[in-house]
Amino acid sequence: MAGHTHLNEGARGISVRLGVAAGFTLALVAVEVAAGLLADSLALLTDAAHNVTDVIALGLSWYALRLTLRPAHPGKTFGYHRAGILAALVNSTGLVLIALGIFYESYRRFLNPPEVDPAVLTVVAGVAFVINLATALMIRRGSHDDLNIRSAFIHLMGDAFSTLGAVAAGVAILLTGWSGWDALASALIGLLILWNGWGILRETVHILLEGTPQDIDPDRLVADLKQVEGVHGVHDLHVWSITRNLRTLSAHILVGDISVRDSAAVQAAIDRILCDRYGIRHATLQMECENCLPDQLYCDMAAEPPDGVGHGGNGAA
Repeated sequence: MAGHTHLNEGARGISVRLGVAAGFTLALVAVEVAAGLLADSLALLTDAAHNVTDVIALGLSWYALRLTLRPAHPGKTFGYHRAGILAALVNSTGLVLIALGIFYESYRRFLNPPEVDPAVLTVVAGVAFVINLATALMIRRGSHDDLNIRSAFIHLMGDAFSTLGAVAAGVAILLTGWSGWDALASALIGLLILWNGWGILRETVHILLEGTPQDIDPDRLVADLKQVEGVHGVHDLHVWSITRNLRTLSAHILVGDISVRDSAAVQAAIDRILCDRYGIRHATLQMECENCLPDQLYCDMAAEPPDGVGHGGNGAA
């Protein structure tokens, strides 16, 4: 209960920081749109558009965070932990689409650069950089383990770097007089957004497809489990993630003809290995005697089981 209370308090703190960051970002959007139109700067308007998605991303992250605090029930036996993954999927997809739009507009303006007011561009972009960096650092804590919060953090850090690029474009225009630097800066911003968005998108899809966590080697895991006294084999193995830091496993464990008390001791030893070495804190283990089921390490769930035999002990997110 104390751990759950601590989690709720931490989530409330992140929720407040997300709300404050969204408020600052929304105010910045208004300033950048006005300045971008005044200076005819694509870099500022591009950053303002990206900031609009940041507000949406922060709102989605806030809502998803609230959902994850809801308890599990018969209709959602895993609870709402995947809400954060869905929010990260929407946010990262939005980042990729925005980057493609930026590339198109940058190309169009590079061919025919409009006149840009470098003074307005430099000053406003400098102010935006400070605000974006401050809001990003505001929600940095907790972003390493939570993909939802990380997607929002990447949004804001992408803005910080993009506004820094706009500052560089303003200085370059002041020094050279060529307005094309504005379009080039926007294209570089687009590349940064695309790189960050694609990385998060790939990870969210991997989780939603029940992929094995990338830092877990199933062969090594099986070898470790076979070192437990009493374990003769492992098959029908499934390892997946509910969220980035919430992992689960199901497996059939081959043991001898032992008592329930002895099998409980084997299971406890396995649980310790899974938790300490692989960060897996939720495991469903089915103890079996020899020749109980076909000895396949990875079960074909679409295949028909033998007559009278079911695949008990498996879970699915």
